[in-house]
Amino acid sequence: MEFKRVIGTRRTIRFFEPNRAVEPEKIQIMLEAANRASRAVNADFVKAIVCYRDELTDEVREQLKTPTTTVQLDLAPVAIFWYGDLAFADNAQSRLKELVDLGALPVTHGWSHSYVDDVAVAQSVEPMSKDAMASTWAVSVESGLAIAQAMLAGVDEGLGVGLHSFEAETAKAVLKVPDNWIPMWMLLVGYPAESHEAGGQRPRRPLGDNFHRGQYGSPWDEIPEVTERLKKEGMIQAPMDPTLRFAEIRRLAERFGLPL
Repeated sequence: MEFKRVIGTRRTIRFFEPNRAVEPEKIQIMLEAANRASRAVNADFVKAIVCYRDELTDEVREQLKTPTTTVQLDLAPVAIFWYGDLAFADNAQSRLKELVDLGALPVTHGWSHSYVDDVAVAQSVEPMSKDAMASTWAVSVESGLAIAQAMLAGVDEGLGVGLHSFEAETAKAVLKVPDNWIPMWMLLVGYPAESHEAGGQRPRRPLGDNFHRGQYGSPWDEIPEVTERLKKEGMIQAPMDPTLRFAEIRRLAERFGLPL
């Protein structure tokens, strides 16, 4: 699938084919996509534990649910639990020096082994790692980048995906999560039982509502030709049609015995 269409096709899928297995090969592709994400100080911020639904007991699955994570956890064949590692600063010096030696951090920009020791680590990485708010911010942002790539890779493989909250204490005990990992999201994965369009693209505000040029208060002016191009290339797709969507939900509710 073309890259722009992958972005445009991604939806939060809530109805999965419960008995159609997800190939481990496709899960590995998603994990590799996460592994290739941009990352500060070349650190392994993001961690994940892949769980196949049928390897979790019904009791555990119920305990993992939150008020907004309900039947989709019962339908999805795979749940990937994503975490961020607060120990990201460990071995930062050796990783950065490796990048210096490879030329990824070029001398033209001031990089050297002594710069790593005296500036990058001493003045940036270490202070951040010791500041609870700053390190949580860094881990969350960097983990989000990786999770987004995993989601898009899943869509590219024809899978449905959806991020959800989960009950962190239960997961920590069941999955034996280290103390230095902080919970991010649970990514449910499976083949959609609903259409890939899932009723159409979700509403989004115009770019100018959220993106500015030069300074706040100067909204980005959309270029109509670009908008039309993105429609043709699949990043911007048809909006949701509530009539069709509610009809689809009724069909799915009857199939799975869900309340309406």
